[in-house]
Amino acid sequence: MKKQEATLTLIFSKLEDYYRSIKQNRWHWILYIICRALLAFAFIAAGLVKIFGERFASGLSELHPMGAYLEALHHTGYYYTFIGYAQVVAGIFLLIPQTVLLGAMIYLPIIVNIWILSFAVRFEGSFVSSPLMVLANLYILAWHYDKLKYILPFNCHSNTVSLPKPKKYETKFPVVFFIGVFSTMCFTVWLAHFGYSVMPRNSFKDCNSQFTNTENELIGQEFCQCIHISGKPLSECLKILGN
Repeated sequence: MKKQEATLTLIFSKLEDYYRSIKQNRWHWILYIICRALLAFAFIAAGLVKIFGERFASGLSELHPMGAYLEALHHTGYYYTFIGYAQVVAGIFLLIPQTVLLGAMIYLPIIVNIWILSFAVRFEGSFVSSPLMVLANLYILAWHYDKLKYILPFNCHSNTVSLPKPKKYETKFPVVFFIGVFSTMCFTVWLAHFGYSVMPRNSFKDCNSQFTNTENELIGQEFCQCIHISGKPLSECLKILGN
């Protein structure tokens, strides 16, 4: 067991020596800057399209699997806009030296999702670029290994980076904090059930049931037909109800 630990320690020691040599190499630094700039430009441009409410890759046919996905995504309302803001924020953070690591960490799950999606539907538009962007993002994260290593599972707790573990934990119950937690949970449950007066539901029958024996029964049926039969966007169907 001790021999294995010694071997692992030796391997990590050599890797850290190699990492230090990379950080002192100008060409590695130039590649790091190029990756930051290109990734930032790509996400800021793509994010602005979403923020302005335009469909991404508008020239792509809706019959194409990716076209159908993007068309559906375009009709998700503020979720579509949220993705745009997330991309722009990640891109801007990559350009700022003090926030580049945070930007790369936000960037990674988004670009991995795009990569898997591109391969799943075999979309030529990002079939090559998305995996390269993932690799560029990983290179940026690797550049900041000196910070990331303290949250990776194979490193020990560091008193120089974080507070040391207390010898004995306090036993005083944080009443106010847990009241806040419970209140937040209750509010979330309440909002999920009563936050919207009208919901599209998962089927035409369930959708109609919320209007049964109400003054909006007929117009409610029209709303449900708009969603479940005509397949129109939620924002357009809500106009029928005047919401």
